[in-house]
Amino acid sequence: MDAKPAQPYWNPYVAGIGLGLVLLASFVIMGRGLGASGAVASTITAGLNAVAPAHVAGNPAFAEYLKEGTSPLKDWLVFEVLGVFVGGFLSGMLAHRVTKTVEKGPNITVSRRLVFAFIGGVLMGVGAKLARGCTSGQALTGGALLNAGSWAFMLMVFAGAYGFAYFMRRQWQ
Repeated sequence: MDAKPAQPYWNPYVAGIGLGLVLLASFVIMGRGLGASGAVASTITAGLNAVAPAHVAGNPAFAEYLKEGTSPLKDWLVFEVLGVFVGGFLSGMLAHRVTKTVEKGPNITVSRRLVFAFIGGVLMGVGAKLARGCTSGQALTGGALLNAGSWAFMLMVFAGAYGFAYFMRRQWQ
């Protein structure tokens, strides 16, 4: 059976306009913007609440996700993130881009690449909590609202990434 060739990527300007329209629809329909860290916090709160409800109720960081006895998993951001995963997977399937592979440079092993990815994910999670929002919430929602803190955050994200890339570039060459 012949594998179908991968479809080309979308034009980034068209994709950006589409993302802007999704953000606008989010404001109109839900009354708030996009973000992903709230979904992670809701999921963690639900898991902890199942194991140690007294701890969650007494911790202000978790208690804010418990609304009048409902499950934190009913938060709309949880469904948004699930939709991102499902939509991304379906898009990849339709474009014939879903493969079992690890993107890496020739000078790094798969296990080291996965360790670096995990460490980077943890650092992004901690940074999202410190910044009071993930990059999607800060850049898309905060940027669209012309929030000065969000613009400063994104400028620092890009500056930090470019600065750190200098030290990591040999892993990809």
